[in-house]
Amino acid sequence: MNLDIAAVRKHICANEEKYLEVWKKLVAQPSISAQNLGVRKCAELLVEIMREFNIEGKILETEGQPVVYGELKSDNPNALTILFYGHYDVQPPEPYDAWISPPFEPTIRNGRLYGRGTADNKGQLVAHLCAVNSILETSGSLPVNVKFIFEGEEESGSPNLAKFASQNKDLLAADVVYVSDGPMHDKETPAVEFGNRGVLSMELTIQTATQDNHSGNKGGVIPNAAWELVHLLSTMEDRDGRITIEGFYEDVLPPDDYQLQLIDDLPYDPQEVAKVFGVEEIKLEKREFYRKLLLEPTLSINGLLSGYTGPGSKTIIPHKAVAKLDARLVVDQDDMKVFQRIKEHVEKYNPSASLVYLHSMLPSKTEANLPVCQAIMRAIHEAYQRHPVAMPSVGGSLPNYVWTKILNIPTVGVPYANPDEDNHAPNENMVLECFYKGIKATVQVIHELGKLAVSNLGEKKRKP
Repeated sequence: MNLDIAAVRKHICANEEKYLEVWKKLVAQPSISAQNLGVRKCAELLVEIMREFNIEGKILETEGQPVVYGELKSDNPNALTILFYGHYDVQPPEPYDAWISPPFEPTIRNGRLYGRGTADNKGQLVAHLCAVNSILETSGSLPVNVKFIFEGEEESGSPNLAKFASQNKDLLAADVVYVSDGPMHDKETPAVEFGNRGVLSMELTIQTATQDNHSGNKGGVIPNAAWELVHLLSTMEDRDGRITIEGFYEDVLPPDDYQLQLIDDLPYDPQEVAKVFGVEEIKLEKREFYRKLLLEPTLSINGLLSGYTGPGSKTIIPHKAVAKLDARLVVDQDDMKVFQRIKEHVEKYNPSASLVYLHSMLPSKTEANLPVCQAIMRAIHEAYQRHPVAMPSVGGSLPNYVWTKILNIPTVGVPYANPDEDNHAPNENMVLECFYKGIKATVQVIHELGKLAVSNLGEKKRKP
């Protein structure tokens, strides 16, 4: 079955207002998984939207928030199956006073829709639904089998997705998983992503007394929890940014020639990157920049809390100090093994300190030269009329290991949002044109994958 792409695009243009209203309706429903606020109501709303779009959606339970699932079968018995993954939960919107318009009152300004979840991830998952709806309205059927899984806990670390997938392997079986989350490479250039780093989140605590103490009357004779924490953290990284924890890099493999070739093909303007990152300059050469960003692990201090931080002064010796930490992991690193290495380091340098595991996601990798991956590359090139940037991995984390490691399905990420989407921050937004282009891109991907037949993939070529 060959799609009449011109007819589908015409349908999308004619229904822009309808699709915009659906998008706004979903954004207006709070779904903050970290606070258990409105998540199930949002899942129910998403099912209603899917049914409006001729997609039979349903809620499936997990041990936490529910997932929303739907599927449509092609008339072609040799058709591939594409599984669209997204998440309908959002980050907490605080601080509220930093929002120009309320976070759950979607508002259009300057060609953008503002609101929590506009880009991360409601706008991007709705784009897939709109694309399938436009194909069905114009063609009556699909050239591929389509499945959707939208989870409600991604912003809380996807704690139940892996178990759900393990228990529903047949239901979720597919030839490729397609993920649209995060920003495009730049405002005009799409990116196609073939992997992502994992993440390990931890909390490090030091307590030296039962209460804060007077810094004069008791200073110099009792330990200061803040200083103790600073000294401990300073043993974890050298001045060049190299992590000094024994065994931290144990399973990190050097980049192969194919990964280096992909890096060499990536655009790189250090001045522009510095501007986007909000720093004065980036001194790294291209290969080193991308190797560190995409293919090497990190250990970051996310936040520090100790003592008095209000206005004026309060002369105390803090009795407790806490550091929030995360480690970004690369392929072949195991989250619990890395956690154990960090824990051993803490015990060695400060046995009284406590390191607590919070949550983690494993890294993911898919071979970019697989037939399904190359078909998606062609589709995105056609949709945007620009060569997409092929990323061997991305620095951030998504639960894509669920698809590549548990279900053994190649997984490709194609973000639709503008680079300045401000996801996780106040005034999150998505450019309307990015939303509409995303719908058309999904149509093109379905069309291109429709040209492939399952019988031509070969078992080896279908593996991530």
